[in-house]
Formats: sequence, C-alpha cells, structure tokens
Amino acid sequence: MNDYLSSAIKQFEYYKTLGEKTFDQLSDEQLFWQFNPESNSVATIVKHLWGNMLSRWTDFLTSDGEKEWRQRDAEFDNDLKNRADVLAKWNEGWQCLFSALNSLTEADLAKEIYIRNMGHTVLEAINRQLAHYPYHIGQIVYIGKMACDARWKSLSIPKGNSSAYNADKFSQPKRKEHFADEFIKKAKD
Repeated sequence: MNDYLSSAIKQFEYYKTLGEKTFDQLSDEQLFWQFNPESNSVATIVKHLWGNMLSRWTDFLTSDGEKEWRQRDAEFDNDLKNRADVLAKWNEGWQCLFSALNSLTEADLAKEIYIRNMGHTVLEAINRQLAHYPYHIGQIVYIGKMACDARWKSLSIPKGNSSAYNADKFSQPKRKEHFADEFIKKAKD
C-alpha cells in the first residue's frame, strides 16, 4: 500500500479512536443528550456518520457515493435506543470505510468516482471524507467535554501539561512515527 493510503487509514483510525475514547467517558444518558432541540446528540451524529459512510464507501469505485437507498434526513431522527445501537452503527460505518480503503491500490487514486454526480479522483474523495468525519468527531468530543464537565479526561495534551509533554518528546531521539500511532497504541493499552 502506498504512503498516502497508509497515512489516510491511520488518520481515520485516529479519529475513530477519539470518538471511542469519548464514548467511554459518557453515560448511556449522555450519548443521547442534546443542548437544545435544534442540536444533535452524540447518538445522532454517529447515525449520520454511519449513513454517510455506508453511502460513500459501498461499491466505492463503481457507483455514485450518494446511494439511492440513503435516507440522509432520517439520519437526524433520534431513534437509536441504547448504547448498543449507537456502537453497532459506529462499527458498521467504520468497517465499510476500512474495507473500501484496504482494497485500494496506488493506481486507484487517480480513478474518477462520483458523489452526487460530481466527479472526484479517489484521492479527492478520500480527502473530502478526511475533512468531513473529523468535523463531526470534533462535535462528538465537544459534546463529551460539555456533558462530563470537570470529569472529562483530555484526549490530547491536558491543559497545563504542554511544557512537560514537549520536554519528554524532545528528550527522545528523532524517529519516523505517525502521530496517530502513539495515540492509538495508548488507547489499546
């Protein structure tokens, strides 16, 4: 697999892990909390990501990324019932994405695909989703921070720890490691 695809997969894995580390901090009730009736809950954002991922990554190279069977507006209905429903949608969406990405070759990156009848190279389509999914995962993390308040455990460098973190990093020899590798490894430990 070429460097771009490998890097893109690591980026997606990183953002998937950020979402999961947020879910771990939330109660079942907090997964469904909405700031107001016009805002989305974590569960609703997960449902939207799931719908987008299935639509975009199913038959990725051979059919339009906006599938006829997708019901985008229904993705914002609050009809998931519990944590198991939320996690099932989350995992199904990511599985679809990773299956598609892992099937690609370097030669596929220049191929043209369509999303809503608009042409994209495969590389552009991947970049499009690398912007879209972190946007929503950032929302999930922000909702998590609001819901947990003082109980929130930072997913990056905790406030007030930047100097110590940097001192540790700069005390180590230079190495080629994707920033997400370290985070994902820690998350799995």
